[in-house]
Amino acid sequence: MNAPTTSSTAPRTYQIRTYGCQMNVHDSERLAGLLEEAGYVAAGESEEPDVVVFNTCAVRENADNRLYGNLGHLRPVKDARPGMQIAVGGCLAQKDREAIVRRAPWVDVVFGTHNIGSLPALLERARIQREAQVEIKEALETFPSTLPTRRESPYAAWVAISVGCNNTCTFCIVPSLRGREKDRRPGEILAEIEALVAEGVLEVTLLGQNVNAYGSEFGDRQAFAKLLRACGQIEGLERVRFTSPHPRDFTDDVIAAMAETPNVMPSLHMPLQSGSDRILRAMRRSYRQERFLGIIERVRAAMPEAAITTDIIVGFPGETDEDFEQTLHVVRQARFAGAFTFQYSKRPGTPAAEMDGQVPKEVVQERYERLVALQEQISWEENKKQLGRTLEVLVAEGEGRKDDATRRMSGRAPDNRLVHFRPPKEPVRPGDMVTVEVTYAAPHHLVADGPVKAVRRTRAGDAWQARRERPREKVSLGMPSIGRPAPQPSGACAAHS
Repeated sequence: MNAPTTSSTAPRTYQIRTYGCQMNVHDSERLAGLLEEAGYVAAGESEEPDVVVFNTCAVRENADNRLYGNLGHLRPVKDARPGMQIAVGGCLAQKDREAIVRRAPWVDVVFGTHNIGSLPALLERARIQREAQVEIKEALETFPSTLPTRRESPYAAWVAISVGCNNTCTFCIVPSLRGREKDRRPGEILAEIEALVAEGVLEVTLLGQNVNAYGSEFGDRQAFAKLLRACGQIEGLERVRFTSPHPRDFTDDVIAAMAETPNVMPSLHMPLQSGSDRILRAMRRSYRQERFLGIIERVRAAMPEAAITTDIIVGFPGETDEDFEQTLHVVRQARFAGAFTFQYSKRPGTPAAEMDGQVPKEVVQERYERLVALQEQISWEENKKQLGRTLEVLVAEGEGRKDDATRRMSGRAPDNRLVHFRPPKEPVRPGDMVTVEVTYAAPHHLVADGPVKAVRRTRAGDAWQARRERPREKVSLGMPSIGRPAPQPSGACAAHS
């Protein structure tokens, strides 16, 4: 395709606005790659783009209000700029389809979760035909990881191993929008990781809506454990993480692979959702409290240093005080390093939204505050156990929002804890490794204010420096710098299995 232009010389610019889970972030990197391959360039931060792409999420109760509010703000901008285009993709587009163009007729393109590769052609068709193009596919056309990409981080990367989900959790709409699970072949995944490592990447996060169900499509129940072990054979790959597993599919062979593969990090995000067996049954979560705590116990036996985090929903329909006390019991027993806690709110299109026994808002709020207070206390106590420990930290970009004020840098420990440290005298770049001693602990981070014990310059740091010396405008993808992405609402696709 010839480069789209706004004049005889200037290529058209684009901006991507990403909402939702890390699968959407991964898709946005592909959308950026597709647009750049088609000749578009990323818009500068102060520049009004020629094309705005919304990659939407459908799990929030007010997701559509947020989208239409943003589209409304863009309408006068588009009216004043002939030739500007607006595209809407992602889960909300898959769900609402033609309704988007009905409610916002100034939108040019609507595309779904299964055909992100069609975006450049749809934009061109809308421009030529001067009418909205709506194309929603019911099945995956091209696995996202086979498409061109524009990655935000030169040292840490997502690698999708599957898309879709075979679960039927009553609070989650994602399976109906992303479809049933589709698995990539192991050779394709490993080839992508090897190519990333050759470019300087040190850390990969294996990504799937139910990541440890990997292999179900081709009938190998041990495929995920085998994949972790195979990652351990890739020279130059220093850190491997994955998100998010489901307790139903978390088997002992995965625990063994984590413990026995040196570059698989001792961090685990294991969604609990509720500690009550009765509520878990209503959620259609196919495990119970005893099984969940058994997994935590076996992980800790194999990896005593592992940091375990979770997701919890408070106030699911029918939740009683006794049910909530069971959740608090699991939190006390599991001693999570951190938890993403959510007040239940109706997700349109989910079975839970129609259930009897919706819990009053004030009751949900009171329970939520008790849960947060308990988890904050536990997180702080667990972080205090890190005092005096020597950690190798992968230096990150953008992790420490107060770094300028505190004159610190930030990065992630092997167990994914966030560490703020005093910079050494010698230059340190994102992607490099520093060895530090923990001097202070807070509930959500560690501090190392002593001298840096060692600096290890890496290929990843070289890649970051090379990118900086060849500046390109940054793409707004919502991409976290490194480590586990920011929390999403309960039921969000990849992050909260």
